[in-house]
Amino acid sequence: MDNLFLNDFWGQWPCDRIEVRAKVRAKMRALHWIASCLIAFTALAPVCVQAADGTDQTPPKSKAINLVSAEEIERSAQAQYQQLLQQAAAKDALASPDHVQLRRLHRIAERIIPHAAKFNVRAPQWRWEVNLIGSNQINAFCMPGGKIAFYSGIIQKLKLTDDEVAMVMGHEIAHALQEHGRERVGKARVAQALTLGASVLSHVMGYGDLGGQLVSGGSQLALLKFSREDETEADRIGMEIAARAGYDPRGAAVLWEKMAATGKGQPPQWLSTHPSHDARIREIEALLPQTLPLYAHTRGLSMGALPGYGR
Repeated sequence: MDNLFLNDFWGQWPCDRIEVRAKVRAKMRALHWIASCLIAFTALAPVCVQAADGTDQTPPKSKAINLVSAEEIERSAQAQYQQLLQQAAAKDALASPDHVQLRRLHRIAERIIPHAAKFNVRAPQWRWEVNLIGSNQINAFCMPGGKIAFYSGIIQKLKLTDDEVAMVMGHEIAHALQEHGRERVGKARVAQALTLGASVLSHVMGYGDLGGQLVSGGSQLALLKFSREDETEADRIGMEIAARAGYDPRGAAVLWEKMAATGKGQPPQWLSTHPSHDARIREIEALLPQTLPLYAHTRGLSMGALPGYGR
C-alpha cells in the first residue's frame, strides 16, 4: 500500500523525481541516524547502585563510563603525567627527591593510599607516584592510575597544615578512585556523536551548523552537571580516606575558607564545575558527623576527647 501511494505521488511530481527522491531519502537516513544516537544516549543515562532495601548507596553513575576501559584511560594518564614531569624538569621546576615539601607529601600519601582499595579494587595494583612542581598555581591533582602532583603554590600560599594537605590529596585521589576522568571521557564521546549527528541533520535540512551548535551547548550543560556531582562525591570520599588515615576532616572546611579568601571574582555556582566556596563549606561541615568519628577511632580517642581544630 505505501509503495503504491509513493509511486502514484512521484508520478504526479512536476520536477526531477530522481533528485527529489534522493534528497528525501538522505533526510530520512539522517533522521534515522539521529534517532539511533538519541536512543544510545538514553541507554547511557545515569543509574544508581541500590542496596537490598532499595536505598541508594552511591550517587548516580552514567553508563558512558563503559565506553572507555580503565586500562586505556590509565595508559593515557601515564603518558600525560610523564610529559608534564618532563616539561617541569626542563624548566627546573620539578622538586628533587630530598625536597622537604615533597618528603612531606610522600609521608601523607603513604598513610592515605592503603585506604584507597575500599573504593576501587584496582587501586592496590596502581603504580602510585607523588611529585611536587614549583609553580604559583593553587592546584593539585591525581590522574587515573594514582599519578599525584601538587603545585608548590597551593602549599605555600594557603599555608596548609598536614590535615589540610591530606584533605586536598584525599579529594584528588577520590576523583581517580571513582573514575571520574574515565566517565567524563565516555560522556565526551557521546556528546561528540550527538554533535556530529546534529550537524549532519542540519546540513541536510538546510540550517547550516545550527543543530550542531545547539546540541553542543546542551551537551556541555549536561557535562557541567555531572562534574559538580563529581566534586561533591570527591569531597565525601576524600574526607573519609583522609580521616581513616588519621587526618582531621575538620581541616577540609578550613581549607575551603582559605580558598575562599584567595578567590577573587568567583563565578556563579551554576556556571562552575565546582560548587561555590560557601556551598562547599556547608556541604563539608554536613559530612563531619560521618567522618569525624573515623578520625577519632584512628586516633584511639572518644569524640568528646578530641581537641578543637584551630582556625
